[in-house]
Amino acid sequence: MDRNTELSEFLWSRRARLSPGDAGVSASNDSPRRVPGLRREELAQLAGVSTDYYTRLEQGRHLNVSETVLDAVAHALQLDGTERAYLFELTRPRPRRTVRRRPPRPQRVRPGVRALLHTLDGISPAFVLGRRGDVLASNQLARALIIDFEALPYHERNMARFMFLDEAARSLWPEWETVAAEMVASLRLEAGRHPDDPRLTELVGELTIKSPEFRTWWADHNVREKTHGVKRYHHPVVGDMTLAYENVTVPGDPDQALCIYTVEPGSSSEAALRLLASWTAAPPADRTHPADRTHPADPADRSAPSSEARPTGGPSSDVSP
Repeated sequence: MDRNTELSEFLWSRRARLSPGDAGVSASNDSPRRVPGLRREELAQLAGVSTDYYTRLEQGRHLNVSETVLDAVAHALQLDGTERAYLFELTRPRPRRTVRRRPPRPQRVRPGVRALLHTLDGISPAFVLGRRGDVLASNQLARALIIDFEALPYHERNMARFMFLDEAARSLWPEWETVAAEMVASLRLEAGRHPDDPRLTELVGELTIKSPEFRTWWADHNVREKTHGVKRYHHPVVGDMTLAYENVTVPGDPDQALCIYTVEPGSSSEAALRLLASWTAAPPADRTHPADRTHPADPADRSAPSSEARPTGGPSSDVSP
C-alpha cells in the first residue's frame, strides 16, 4: 500500500469531519463552502503552519516533517490517541531497500500459549489473532462459539474474511454493522504498521471487491485499536449471549494477541455459555447444531508441497505468513 496516498486520504478524511464550529473557527459568509469540514487554510492556521506547508503534507509530500508539527496537526484535527499514533506511523521515514525483501515468516503459536488455550476450554472461549486478523489458534469453546477456523483452508482462517464473506456472521453478531466496521478500522491500523504486507494487500483487495460494506468503511479511513470491549452474540444452539473480551499482546510477539471472552457471573449469558461448553463436550454423534456447515477441501491444498499442508493440530502447527 502506498503510504503517501494513505497519508493524504487520512488527513483529508479527518479534516472533512470537522466543522468550523467544532474547531472553534469563525465561518465567513463571503464565499460558499464547496468542501465538507474545514478548509486547508483554516486547518493550517489552527496548526500554526503555512497553508502551503500543510497542503504539501496533505498531498503526501511529507519530507522530514517534525514531531512538533505532527503534534500540532494532530491537535488541530482533534485526533484521538490511536489516530495520532497512526499519523506518526504513516510519516515515519522508511529505510531505502537495497536488497529484495524476504517474505514474512510464518507465525507460530508457542506451545505454552496453546496449553493456555486448552486450560481455558470449558470455561472461556479464547483464540490467538495474528497479523491481518488471521486466527492462529483457538480452543474448542471458541470454535463452537464462532466457527471452526482450524477446519478451514489456510487462506480462510481470518476473522475479517469470515465476518464479511460468510453469511452466518451476520446472524451471529446482532450488531454486525458495528462489529464489522470496527474490524475494518483495525485492519486500517494494521495497514499503517505493515504497509508492505502482500497478504494484507491481497485481503483488502478481495474484501473491497466482494463486500460493498467493506469498500465503504475502508474509504472512511477510521482506525481503531481493539484492546477490550463487549460483544453480543446470537448463537444458533444456545441463543443470546453478552460477552466481554480482553485482547492481550502475547509476550515476545507484538503481532499476536490472545483474545479471551468472559461473562458476568450469575447472568443468562453465563448459563448459555455453560450450555455451549457442555454441548462441545458431548460426542459429535450426539450434537445437533443447525449452523453446521461443510467446507470442501481446497484442491490447492492437495497439490501443495508438504510444508504447506494443512496442520493436524498441536504445538508445531503454523499458519501461512
